[in-house]
Amino acid sequence: MLEIGIIGGAGYTAGELIRLLHNHSKANINFVHSSSNTGNKIATVHQDLVGSLDLNFTGNINPEVDVLFLCLGHGNSKAFLENNKLSSKTKIIDLSNDFRLQKNELFNDNTFVYGLPELQKDKIKRASYIANPGCFATALQLAILPLAAKGVLKDDVHINAVTGATGAGTSLSETTHFAWRDNNFSSYKPFVHQHLDEIYQTVIQLQSNFDSEINFMPNRGDFSRGIFATVYTKYDGSLDTAEQLYTEFYKDTAFTFVSDNKVHLKQVVNTNKCLLHLHKHKDKLLITSVLDNLLKGASGQAIQNMNLMHGFEETEGLQLKANFF
Repeated sequence: MLEIGIIGGAGYTAGELIRLLHNHSKANINFVHSSSNTGNKIATVHQDLVGSLDLNFTGNINPEVDVLFLCLGHGNSKAFLENNKLSSKTKIIDLSNDFRLQKNELFNDNTFVYGLPELQKDKIKRASYIANPGCFATALQLAILPLAAKGVLKDDVHINAVTGATGAGTSLSETTHFAWRDNNFSSYKPFVHQHLDEIYQTVIQLQSNFDSEINFMPNRGDFSRGIFATVYTKYDGSLDTAEQLYTEFYKDTAFTFVSDNKVHLKQVVNTNKCLLHLHKHKDKLLITSVLDNLLKGASGQAIQNMNLMHGFEETEGLQLKANFF
């Protein structure tokens, strides 16, 4: 049984992490740290856990846990590790963007491995430090990985993607307030979203000669969770060839699937799945990618990585049913 610690336990991703770990057959939650909720019952913040989990948030850290999940704001994970000494046996899974890029992957004598299982499962299995991918980055990379791996990304990539309100975290702002978000739709950070760096890094890792633009338009939707992304680029092959390419690339993956039918958010919300659908129009290939931003885009993928790191079944604790009705 793995002893688990969680740092930054009050946010949405931490709440999903706690829920999943509490029901994981090979994990025990040793502590959940929160500087803003020390002493409070976890179930008073994550109210879906009422009657299921009788633990309090703590201000103390057990440095001897087997796995430590960092659910801190971007830029805070590195500072935490610099200021807290952990056991050499402790494996770390960071859900921020502090270590995702190769230029930032080294910390002391340790290397953070980029934790996208569909890209580098074997490296994850051998890793002690994992940089969990971003939610948009996961959805968009899974949409284009097979093309890059085949070396057929030869033109600009155009992306329009919508995320739910939970993608902005629990801190209130004008654009997360119900009165603003309800019955509303807006774009933000066009062309410059922070997850683009991860996407470029992966594409170039698979296709070193890629020198085109990835044009990404992120949007805010008036729903709570999920990402719906449409990605298109020029493609010379037929739809049948593209479908064979994608099916072959993902044939051994645990949670990414190519659908013959059009996909929608209700198929993936509350699951660790990413569903893809392909459509060909003239010389363009359209890939639709859907996932739950809090699960496959964050906490579910973090546990998927934990499973791989410890030799468990990849699906352990992640066999979840979508909120379809």
